[in-house]
Amino acid sequence: MTARRRTKGGSGQKVTPGARRVGAEVRSSLPVAHEKRIEIRWRDVDAYQHVNNAVYATYLEECRDEWIDRLLDGIGEPWDWVLARVAIDFRNELRLEHQWVVVRCSLEKIGTSSVTLAEEVRMEDGTLAAGAEAVLVARDRETGRSRPITDAEREALERDRQPV
Repeated sequence: MTARRRTKGGSGQKVTPGARRVGAEVRSSLPVAHEKRIEIRWRDVDAYQHVNNAVYATYLEECRDEWIDRLLDGIGEPWDWVLARVAIDFRNELRLEHQWVVVRCSLEKIGTSSVTLAEEVRMEDGTLAAGAEAVLVARDRETGRSRPITDAEREALERDRQPV
């Protein structure tokens, strides 16, 4: 059994672009489609006492998965999308004493069979820890190959790009 520290705030929620969190404000220039607060876990830290680079990908995935689940609720199956590319630019070290991070993703581009997301991981004080770009591809379950984005998916994606 692992000891748990207190967690500040909740998890994934839709946020209006430019919105500010009351209390522990986290500033961003990224127009936010989805945000998730994630506790930095003991297992995330490596021998150098900082969050291991591979864990950043997990943080980004957790946010991205919540976003696609919310977006496709009642429309399609999130498992019909696969990650084709992720590029992470590491900016600042995360350590266990930072306690939590805020991960955000925002839809940048809608293609024929893929979408491109801008993503970021920020510390409590708003400092950018990492910026990323991810490409998700719509996948045909039977063939395992890419497929065109359906009209219903495209409508949901377009709605998600609009300010609330």
